[in-house]
Amino acid sequence: MIIESQELPPIGTNAIALIEPTRKECVIIDAPEEAYAWAQQVAEKHGCTIVALILTHGHWDHILDGHKFVSAGIPTYGHADDTRMFEAPALMASYAMPGLEMLPVSITHWVKAGDQLELLGTTMEIRHVPGHCPGNVLVYLESEKAAIVGDVIFAGSVGRYDLPGGDFEVLKKSIQTQVYTLPDETTIYPGHGPTTSVIQEKASNPFVRG
Repeated sequence: MIIESQELPPIGTNAIALIEPTRKECVIIDAPEEAYAWAQQVAEKHGCTIVALILTHGHWDHILDGHKFVSAGIPTYGHADDTRMFEAPALMASYAMPGLEMLPVSITHWVKAGDQLELLGTTMEIRHVPGHCPGNVLVYLESEKAAIVGDVIFAGSVGRYDLPGGDFEVLKKSIQTQVYTLPDETTIYPGHGPTTSVIQEKASNPFVRG
């Protein structure tokens, strides 16, 4: 499997592409602005079909292009605890950049903690990691030693917990029980900034120590 990451507007949010060349399929995780065009380029480059969009959570900068994937008939996954943000993203206008068009995203597949998604010929485990927002999930690929985590944790930092639905104690518990329990060698692909690893964050994250 090939994993590609692209930082996209308007505030440097990462979109992730999981590409399985042998099946000519790819899965996109998160949909910031310009994600749909980028995903189309990735699919064309690798000769793949986009078979799913997984949204790690419902914050505006991760779902701006989500409606384009839905309109294209691509199955779209998200957690029900962020339903209001998916259905009425304009509610986030007070803490979004002004002037953005925020259209609803119709989730076609609701995920929950412990789900095992069979996509790209492999198993993707869903772990629920609230605290940044109620519906944040991470996608763990044991076969790739990789976890795409949304905004629960970053390299040397953690997701904001001062936005509606945020709670530091909940976030801390999510990191300790759902991120730090992954194998140490797991590469972490966060929603913003560079990749890191479980062992690195357990050793040196100043907010939540392992």
